Amino acid sequence: MDPHVADILIESLPYIRRFAGMTIVIKYGGHAMVDEQLKNDFARDITLLKFIGIHPVVVHGGGPQINRVLEQMGIKTSFVRGMRFTDAATMDVVEMVLGGKVNKDIVAQINRHGGRAIGLSGKDGGLISARKLTILGDKKGDAPPEIIDPGLVGDVTRIDPDIITTLASQGFIPVIAPVGVGENGETYNINADLVASKVASALGATRLILLTDVDGVLDSGGNLISSIDAGAIGEMIGNGTVSGGMIPKIEYALDAIYNGIEKVQIINGKRRHSVLLELFTDKGIGTEVVA
Repeated sequence: MDPHVADILIESLPYIRRFAGMTIVIKYGGHAMVDEQLKNDFARDITLLKFIGIHPVVVHGGGPQINRVLEQMGIKTSFVRGMRFTDAATMDVVEMVLGGKVNKDIVAQINRHGGRAIGLSGKDGGLISARKLTILGDKKGDAPPEIIDPGLVGDVTRIDPDIITTLASQGFIPVIAPVGVGENGETYNINADLVASKVASALGATRLILLTDVDGVLDSGGNLISSIDAGAIGEMIGNGTVSGGMIPKIEYALDAIYNGIEKVQIINGKRRHSVLLELFTDKGIGTEVVA
């Protein structure tokens, strides 16, 4: 064996020992979900985590897959403040693609590598309770802000962790589609980062890992910021260091921190074995948000 490989294994040992028996929630999305090599790597990494005594819980997105099916069905799609406007027809497609095709593909991939994954929707066992998300537009003068209707887009009101903890304790890997149910049985499309944050909080997870398509939070020179104190986030949003699509991710990370999660890690899912590199190496590869 190459001695360098042995060094890597030795470097990972204290982290494996530290995380043994702990729950880690991973939001799986972006390019990592459509590239075949990365999909294969992710499935093997999640299986490895379970075999060494860690309890991974996967929450997944599926935007590109939803777009493809909507296009095939001739259903036009639009976005409101970065969120997909979801009418009844779109919701049917979202639920079909997320809870059916995407979820089961992830489950099958993990199982093919020796894991025991089980797919869940937020409807299963009352896992994700939700309400309609209200979006306030920009305030103009003395007029009250406009209320923007995103359709059947939901906000999480409650996570019931019982089904997740029961499955994890029996050796299974829960894979969750971010679809929730309202108090009158309505189905809601929910942002996967938000669901991952709320699931991590409900489970008392040790870590929340958000896979994205960039290296993490970058400074004004384009350099990776490896660690962010939660107390500095407001200033970083105000001065533009955190902007665009990174703002909601950071806000969900902050919510998880305030709900007791020790650390949230935002990493580039386009790097092979990114989850293992972030968890089991001294430097990691992304941006960590800490209390």
